Amino acid sequence: MATVKPAQNWQTDWDHADPAYNQQAHQIWDELRQTCPVAHTDRYGGAWLPVRHEDISAIARDTDHFSSEGAVLANKPPREEWISTAPIGGAPPITSDPPFHADARRLLLPAFSPQVVAEWEPEIRRLCNELIDNLEGLDVVDAAVQYAQNIPVYVIARMLGLPLEDSDYFRDTVHLVLEEIGAEFGDRRAGFEKLDAYLAKHVQDHIENPKDDLIGFLLNAKIYDQPLSPTHVVGTIILLMVAGIDTTWSSIGSSIWHLAHHPSDLARMVAEPELLPTAIEELLRAYAPVTMARIVSQDAEIGGCPVKQGDSVLLPFPAANRDPDVFENADTVIIDREVNRHVAFGLGIHRCLGSNLARLELRIAVEVFINRFPKFELADPGAVTWSLGQVRGPRKLPVRIVQRS
Repeated sequence: MATVKPAQNWQTDWDHADPAYNQQAHQIWDELRQTCPVAHTDRYGGAWLPVRHEDISAIARDTDHFSSEGAVLANKPPREEWISTAPIGGAPPITSDPPFHADARRLLLPAFSPQVVAEWEPEIRRLCNELIDNLEGLDVVDAAVQYAQNIPVYVIARMLGLPLEDSDYFRDTVHLVLEEIGAEFGDRRAGFEKLDAYLAKHVQDHIENPKDDLIGFLLNAKIYDQPLSPTHVVGTIILLMVAGIDTTWSSIGSSIWHLAHHPSDLARMVAEPELLPTAIEELLRAYAPVTMARIVSQDAEIGGCPVKQGDSVLLPFPAANRDPDVFENADTVIIDREVNRHVAFGLGIHRCLGSNLARLELRIAVEVFINRFPKFELADPGAVTWSLGQVRGPRKLPVRIVQRS
């Protein structure tokens, strides 16, 4: 774990690698919205943090001034080693800019259509019940480590055709890419090289032994009438691994965290199962996990604040979801909220193409958990820990099981 100097001031020295950031995120965003809605830090080569829905939305839709090449804000290689990969980026299409982005995204859409995703429901439901079965006899369980974190790891490994026994390595990869952002790049280089070698081995295996899975899909896909380049294939696998795992387990964990200390919401969801789809959307709004980053490609303004080419910007979609100018009672979870145009899955051209899968996993995971454990509570609120970086969710979540079905 990288040692990060704590942020001295959230307005002028913020750092999303500081453990206090995700732990106190909602309070930090509320304070900034009132005092400094476009915060700045000199860390990471200079970066900005807008927290108003209006500003976040404008940046997400402005591909002329804000490049998606730097989707993760982390310490970069030395300037002399930095090689721009725009408009493709290292993990297309999330790191891609127009016009390449539209074509890279379009080729993936069939693999994540509602019809294709719906076929996974029985297997996901079986997995969730199996995970609960494994908790038999325990009064206190870690709903993050023993439940939430296992679900998307399994699903993405199965979809990609990667070995399930490598699940721990997939978790290590998420940590490397999304949480070790405060480390010097040189300290992370070996981890990225190991990841490239691991994926290259499995891509080669798919070439020699064709399989009907997502890696096989990528190897058979074409863009501009040509097969995808090896770097495109590997980059997209990394995207699917990282984005498909951490975002979803964070949403599941945050939803269980909320229900553990809001017994009235839990009781109502157990008593009114028809409310589940609406409640899931509200939990996504209130605990949206994903923040994306952009690089300023041309001098621009954010909410009247000038930003320079080469600066970085974080787009905290979770902060936009809690903007009181857009959402009534924005800081209150209303599980039957009727009007809910949340942006948990992003805005603009990069709106999450895996949203159908994420919703399915989240809905089933929460449904199974509350059906099997209709009453539970936080065992020790102080023992809950939160992730670092751009994906927010509980990493440790001890809950006490009060009632089993």
